[in-house]
Amino acid sequence: MESGMDLIHGSGIQMVQYLQTSYKDSQNLFLFISFAADLRNTFFVFFPIWFYLCESVGIKLIWVAVIGDWLNLIFKWILFGQRPYWWVHETAFYSNTSVPVVEQFPVTCETGPGSPSGHAMGSAGVYYVMVTAVLTLLLQKQQQQFKKWCTHSLLWMGFWGVQLCVCLSRIFLAAHFPHQVIAGVISGMAVAEAFNHIQLFYKASLKQYACTTAFLFLFALGFYLLLKVFGVDLLWSVEKAKRWCVNAEWIHIDTTPFAGLLRNLGTLFGLGLALNSQLYADNCKGKQGQRLSFKLSCIVFSIIVLHLFDSFKPPAKIELLFYFLSFCKSAAVPLTAVAIIPYCLFHITRTHDKKIL
Repeated sequence: MESGMDLIHGSGIQMVQYLQTSYKDSQNLFLFISFAADLRNTFFVFFPIWFYLCESVGIKLIWVAVIGDWLNLIFKWILFGQRPYWWVHETAFYSNTSVPVVEQFPVTCETGPGSPSGHAMGSAGVYYVMVTAVLTLLLQKQQQQFKKWCTHSLLWMGFWGVQLCVCLSRIFLAAHFPHQVIAGVISGMAVAEAFNHIQLFYKASLKQYACTTAFLFLFALGFYLLLKVFGVDLLWSVEKAKRWCVNAEWIHIDTTPFAGLLRNLGTLFGLGLALNSQLYADNCKGKQGQRLSFKLSCIVFSIIVLHLFDSFKPPAKIELLFYFLSFCKSAAVPLTAVAIIPYCLFHITRTHDKKIL
């Protein structure tokens, strides 16, 4: 088994080297793709856009992203996947030859296990939701079979083009092996497809959101503690990252397993708070909330405010404080986009209308 994985990893290193040598001038492009595929952009950009264009799709995006990333964490803890940038230094596979040179970048040194790829899984899940949503909206209006086929083909070609770019980016950056990004894409699509057959989360109460958040956290924490009792340290990858990353400043606490977990659970809980708030009921469900100009204004202001909000970085010196503030910050994202921004715009426009009268 180990020799078989060594062969898979060895061939993966060859692909990493090929991409790094053949496409060295595309380094900035690969870095941008990796940044764009981060789930932060789902929460800070895609969610507010889709929520006001089609509320159900916006809600589904959050659920697919959060549950997908939670499953990704559990899979990583079970599979103990290596990452190229540290495996190449620790393996005995190159005992009779020179160790290949694998270049590292500022986003290479992620601290979690490598399989499946979180970027690939998140990107596949999120884009699968968006593509299927666009197809549903467009194909309802189109009658000609040929136009339907062209629309269907173009959108899925775009989907696979995005996934290919994300996968190549993660391999180029030496953050993942090829089989890990493939597993991520398949897993992400499976999660998104599963949510196409689940309707309960659209009308979930605040209590259900709170219980779901608590269950996901306690299950992950319990799984971690249970294996720790049996002598299995699920944070083994953090030590490898610290040991083999060429620049200690490239190791960030927000890439650790529990940081990602609490960040995503905060977003889910914040969505529950927002959707069950009186601010949302008063300002998004009334006549004003259905106007296109109001929705477009909410999208623009939400993206601007959330972008400014994202610039706040919780202090990382005290780990528990960082986790708590990350949870609170993430909870504030959907709460701001869904409840606070519409409330502010509603009262601004109402005051403006009164002045005109």
